Amino acid sequence: MKIISVVGTRPNFVKIASFAKEISKHTEINHILVHTGQHYDEKMSGSFFKELEIPEPNINLGIGSGSHAEQTGKVMMEFEKVLLKENPDLVMVVGDVNSTLACALTASKLGIKVAHIESGLRSFDREMPEEINRVLTDQISDYLFITERDAEKNLLNEGINKNKIFFVGNLMIDTLLMHKEKASKLKTVKEKNYAVLTLHRPSNVDKKENLETILEIMNELQSRIKIFWPIHPRTRNNLEKFGLNSKLNTMKNIILSEPLSYLEFMNAMMNSKMVLTDSGGIQEETTVLNIPCITMRENTERPTTISNGTNTLTGLDKNKIRKIVDSVLNGHFDKSNKVELWDGKAAERIVNVIKNEKIN
Repeated sequence: MKIISVVGTRPNFVKIASFAKEISKHTEINHILVHTGQHYDEKMSGSFFKELEIPEPNINLGIGSGSHAEQTGKVMMEFEKVLLKENPDLVMVVGDVNSTLACALTASKLGIKVAHIESGLRSFDREMPEEINRVLTDQISDYLFITERDAEKNLLNEGINKNKIFFVGNLMIDTLLMHKEKASKLKTVKEKNYAVLTLHRPSNVDKKENLETILEIMNELQSRIKIFWPIHPRTRNNLEKFGLNSKLNTMKNIILSEPLSYLEFMNAMMNSKMVLTDSGGIQEETTVLNIPCITMRENTERPTTISNGTNTLTGLDKNKIRKIVDSVLNGHFDKSNKVELWDGKAAERIVNVIKNEKIN
């Protein structure tokens, strides 16, 4: 059996790491790793392969940045050449980025089976480009691997055949549990009491008024606790573009950092008092690490992090954020419950499905 797995961005690398390790134990499967190059600099890409012990990609499409249409189109054109040459039995795509949809669509049009890891997650917000990628990828996938029970309900509501859906757990959590001890030995942040901030979503950082509101919230918060902010290139560029750097520079308790490697960032989260974010994956990681998470979005595609985890949705509501921060700083926040099948064995379950189901 020949399988091609596709990665394109940092979250993809984290998810594929445990799968690549597990599938290497099965010599009867020829596994080819394709990197589309959607994230391509060292901190956003290269270091992850080294730290997570992911084998070097067999093929790198080298797509780079561009608009949604440019990225999707370029990936499809280059990935089609790979598929025609390799003729795999199955293409595995991960998550919800442009590379995910582009490669799933290309494979499907060539009559090649598609497996989607992290299927069925829904924010129900069609203004999020990732939501479009999720919905469309699921519609053309043959194997839909889900991380939580709500995902199955979403897929069934969208008319997906129940026989295509497999509840396997969460690859991102596999990788976290595998590297937790190694990360704990680092010291990313010298401070003892601090919060971690991450921002990258267009709805927050591409609109000047929203980015200004976030800075106002951070200005109030940094008077109470230091804030460690590994700043995303997109966010850094927009702070400059909107002329907001001078405002940020007056905030003496905000510690700015370049993007971190996976282990560095995990260590920063593990030792923090709380995390403020607009990321999807971080909502899951903080749930498992039992770290309070404030998600500055109006919705989440990962509802189990709210019902079972430490996550609270606040949007950019200053009062909501202030209330959660007060609770955390006073030592009161809801502890995480054990999430079903987030046990480090998702990769094993996925490989078992692939081997036992009739792919051809």
